[in-house]
Amino acid sequence: MYNAVRGLDLPVGGDTIADGIAVKTPGRITRPIVERLVDDLVLVSEPAIEWAVQSMLSDAKLTVEGAGAAPLGALRENPERFAGKRVGLVACGGNIDPRILASVLMRGMSRAGQLARLRISITDRAGTLSRVSRQIGEAGGNIVEIYHQRMFYDVPVRRAELDVVVETRDPGHGDEIIRRLAEAGFPTRRLQEDRSGA
Repeated sequence: MYNAVRGLDLPVGGDTIADGIAVKTPGRITRPIVERLVDDLVLVSEPAIEWAVQSMLSDAKLTVEGAGAAPLGALRENPERFAGKRVGLVACGGNIDPRILASVLMRGMSRAGQLARLRISITDRAGTLSRVSRQIGEAGGNIVEIYHQRMFYDVPVRRAELDVVVETRDPGHGDEIIRRLAEAGFPTRRLQEDRSGA
């Protein structure tokens, strides 16, 4: 629609969670209505739509599909355009796949620093895993996922590495858990996290 009303030929298509508005060719009934009644169209990036879905659920307790959350994404990406104005957003459509929604929420937590991916070096002895989990729990972290690797990393035969996803309050809390583990004799580093995007 953006291309049609502006006479442009920008690329369209690709994967999106806003599939309700991802059309290659505007409908012959819809296009004239938009040309006559809509003042402007705004393009919204995929990360902004993802952020909007997550924000609407966590802040407003509304389950909205990607297409319905796009207006909030547009508001976030164009704050100067809407500054000082009273803005109403039409949030419609709750037809979002539960797996997509779960993924959006987990990615949002990761971007907010509420999930930390840690690699912890341990000795491969009975009881060590229990001591690591106790340190994380006593620091207030919640283990979401753990992968105990002995075979494929380049580690000595009597050592192992744990890849652990920990739920935290914020990035500082993740740093506190890392510090506590290191002080307990478990060298730990944060694996690369993507906090870019929305």
